[in-house]
Amino acid sequence: MPEYDLPHFGGKLMSTQISSLLIKELKEGVFAHAERLPAEVELSERLGVSRTVIRDALSDLEREGFIERVRGIGTVINREIVNLNTRLDLKIEYYELIQSCGYHPHSDQIQVRLERADEELAGKLHLDTGARVIVCEKRVLAGELPVIYSIDYLPFYLFSELNYEDIDWSLPIFDILYHHCGLTVVTDIAQVIPTNATPAIRQRLQLADGEALMLLDEVGYCKLSRPVMRSYEFYTNFFDFTMLRKKF
Repeated sequence: MPEYDLPHFGGKLMSTQISSLLIKELKEGVFAHAERLPAEVELSERLGVSRTVIRDALSDLEREGFIERVRGIGTVINREIVNLNTRLDLKIEYYELIQSCGYHPHSDQIQVRLERADEELAGKLHLDTGARVIVCEKRVLAGELPVIYSIDYLPFYLFSELNYEDIDWSLPIFDILYHHCGLTVVTDIAQVIPTNATPAIRQRLQLADGEALMLLDEVGYCKLSRPVMRSYEFYTNFFDFTMLRKKF
């Protein structure tokens, strides 16, 4: 197993960085054809992190179904789960999701503006009705194919010390929150809704007549259960989503 330089993952916890790295190695790296992972102490030495971090990362992987830790046998790789690229039950930033499908992700048609939060949005973001929010709309492409249209709402007070117009809004929203606000989204609650969307969104996504969309209506939370973003993400049928359901 080679030595690793840990990549940047937008402000994620160290254990989350390690689990992301291990997933990459399970899919296409040194463990792509392995049946088991090495012992915790070996992973700790190779990755240069504590056994506690390794243990936390492995717990994440087990909870997400990628591995099973079996007493007397070791850490067994669930190859069927590893080979799934578009899992709906995992919170994967959509650039990463598109990359996992073998395409180059990028954004265009970016629109950024200020609005006042209505009662419903204010309730979701724990703001006063009428508080200012930054709205970012953009189309996301896989190569040359439009595959997602996103609308993100962020409390303006998070950016009060910045000129929000100078921010590169083509970046993933999680990276923007981390780099400019020092916030890491650790949890989100998503409602899955089938929709036809508006004619304007349909046109931007170049949809055929009768083609439906999947809408994820999400609220993202940082630590201490503080809501910091509301997102509407419209997914085309480019994605063939699957979902893991564990009974135990």
